[in-house]
Amino acid sequence: MKIKNGKRRLKAVYEICSNKSMCEYGEEADMEKMREDLNIGLQGGLDDKSKPKEGGHGGCGGLQPKYRKQGIKLLVEFPEQMEDVPGSGDRKQNLPAAKVLSIFKNISDEGCYALGLNPRWARPDWLVMTLMPVPPPHVRPSVAIDGMARGEDDLTHNLASIVKANLALLNCVRKGEPSHIIEQFEQLLQFHLATFLNNEQPGLPQAQQRSGKPLKTLRQRLRGKEGRIRGNLMGKRVDFSARTVITADPNIEIDQVGVPRSIAMNLTVPERVTPFNMNYMHQLISNGPLEHPGAKYIIREDGNRIDLRYIKNKSDLALKCGWIVERHLRDDDLVLFNRQPSLHKMSIMAHRVKVFDWSTFRLNLSVTSPYNADFDGDEMNLHVPQSMTARAEAQELMMVHKVIITPQSNRPVMGIVQDSLLGVQKFTKRDIFVQKDVVMNLLMWVMNWDGKVPTPAILVPKKGELGKYTPIWTGKQMFSKIIPAINFTGFASTHNSKEKFSDLSPIDSRVIVQQGELLAGIIDKKVIGSSAGGLIHTTMLEKGPDEAKLLLGAVQKLVNNWLVGRSFTVGVSDTIADVGTLKTIVDIITQAKVQVHDLVQRGQKGKLETQPGRTMVESFEGLVNIVLNTARDQAGREAQGSLDETNNIKATVTSGSKGSFINISQIIACVGQQNVEGKRIPYGFNHRTLPHYGKDDLGPESRGFVENSYLKGLTPQEFFFHAMGGREGLIDTAVKTAETGYIQRRLVKAMESVMARYDGTVRNAQGEIIQFLYGEDGMDAVWVEKQRFESHKLNKVQFEKKYVFDPSNE
Repeated sequence: MKIKNGKRRLKAVYEICSNKSMCEYGEEADMEKMREDLNIGLQGGLDDKSKPKEGGHGGCGGLQPKYRKQGIKLLVEFPEQMEDVPGSGDRKQNLPAAKVLSIFKNISDEGCYALGLNPRWARPDWLVMTLMPVPPPHVRPSVAIDGMARGEDDLTHNLASIVKANLALLNCVRKGEPSHIIEQFEQLLQFHLATFLNNEQPGLPQAQQRSGKPLKTLRQRLRGKEGRIRGNLMGKRVDFSARTVITADPNIEIDQVGVPRSIAMNLTVPERVTPFNMNYMHQLISNGPLEHPGAKYIIREDGNRIDLRYIKNKSDLALKCGWIVERHLRDDDLVLFNRQPSLHKMSIMAHRVKVFDWSTFRLNLSVTSPYNADFDGDEMNLHVPQSMTARAEAQELMMVHKVIITPQSNRPVMGIVQDSLLGVQKFTKRDIFVQKDVVMNLLMWVMNWDGKVPTPAILVPKKGELGKYTPIWTGKQMFSKIIPAINFTGFASTHNSKEKFSDLSPIDSRVIVQQGELLAGIIDKKVIGSSAGGLIHTTMLEKGPDEAKLLLGAVQKLVNNWLVGRSFTVGVSDTIADVGTLKTIVDIITQAKVQVHDLVQRGQKGKLETQPGRTMVESFEGLVNIVLNTARDQAGREAQGSLDETNNIKATVTSGSKGSFINISQIIACVGQQNVEGKRIPYGFNHRTLPHYGKDDLGPESRGFVENSYLKGLTPQEFFFHAMGGREGLIDTAVKTAETGYIQRRLVKAMESVMARYDGTVRNAQGEIIQFLYGEDGMDAVWVEKQRFESHKLNKVQFEKKYVFDPSNE
């Protein structure tokens, strides 16, 4: 009784009693202490009869039988030492439910308290069902078969079997049938009751339909992902939703979604008729449900619904203020857009509708990142808010441009991607110049253009025409037309951290924007991608979500239209290195193979040094891996070094739009060592990896080193090893997806009620305080930013130039 918590006390009692087979005699002092504790627990809650009696003799010394479950039967086995066996006198007997109920009812209220139960709310005898609740017909509806006959639900069939078995048992008892006959009917009733609750019990045959199909009973309807709880209560199928395949459209804004006309004519938005929109509503009703934009229904003040499909003269309908017209979805309506799995807040965002022909949802490329979407067949869901409050929440809390920054890592979740990113890197190089006709065309794509053409950067004298010039502009000038009036300093991905600090970088990797003018630097993924402290992030923090949205849209429109005229492609010629480089790569790989052969020789002669904490074999494998990986990296560096700035694969990598330098290495130089479970390919049958190699071959080729490049092509053996390495990745991905999904589901269930309250505290549904301030500082993580302290890098002259303000110059 020292344990006050009832749950823990019951567990402790169970652990003590589970291995006891005899009610041992107790000490009088122990019994007195137990009575005192019980009296404290029972004060005011029980009558005098239930209170513990004075005195006591400890345990009774009775022997405890063993209980076993066999199918749906309970068996009791009495020990050999017991002389007077109750019941039939057999050592093994059936234990009927009535006997269990009788035993449980004999447990006193003080016994309940000792077990950790409160008898007012939980008595052991309540565990035995004496009445069975019958589910109403709504839970088990019948269905019409062939118009006339009714097909009953599985539960109804099961309930009918229970009623029949119960009546049969009652008749047997009334007629005074022999006990073994009554027991058989009892077992039949018990079977039907057990299968009604759970039709998948081990050791019990399943209840079946006439066709042999198992009945779907209560437990099967409640449990699992498709069950009543998770499938119908925690998540439901909803109206006013659509689903189809997504495709890319770089010409729509990031907060727009292209909706097929057929879907727009099917989904409706309720709009109340007012004096201000009366004429427009009349026009929609005249168009009807088959012409877009039109309407499908009118809801009158009394709640009656008029279906416009069945109204011939729609234009004659008289509208009244206060009626509701369910009109088609139209441009700039607010909708929610979602891609499963919904793993974070940005998996469902609000978009503005843009109605298009054809049958797919259209999505701006920059928004694919938070959705983790691509266009290889992905489908997405669209939901239409049906009330002003829902639309207001969507507009203020869920619009794409208002959730650009994630509170998870204080950085944007979307930026410029793919061809726009490649184009912007090329467009902002120092040697890119644009002629007047192109400038005029590009300016037409700048949404908030002020109408001013920038001053040309260079005036090129016209050949043979004295005093006449051809004006040309730089790509940086054109890009400046879309940057908001912010100050920004950053570095491109190609920046060398050891480079001497100055305003201008030799390779133009230091990006400087002053009052919206791009003065220096190449714009690439590090600057305009989804990186913390980049141009998108700075614009969002300094100018707000609307300016950030305009910047993302303007970059795509400007750059894509410039890139269309300039063109870009990747061909086989971009994957071929020069003869000298190829020879160097062959030499590097040959040298590595010689080194591995030398390691094999030293290992076989016992001359190889064993590394601390490793066996000889582990030390050898570690050294071989180092040699082969070094060779791959060296070959890759040689291949990369041979590519000049005009190489288009290199351009995609340096801009950050696609691929990595490892991909270039594997295409041109060498695919490298294939690993399974972090080790070289292990031996299979007869101490060999493949039948192509001899036994106990420790060489690089036989253990998964692929010396060919993708351009040269892999040998059959190399291809096989490569597939082994790739398959591990696929399995790993599948397993991790399942595990992380289950972990997240449990975390969500555990924390779904936790929220920040109006007093600033973080509490759960019970009002318990989790944190006194959200995140211990009460800050919204969206607006938290890292600051660079650069003044310590500057010398006196640079410091004064940047920070000193001289009022006399004003």
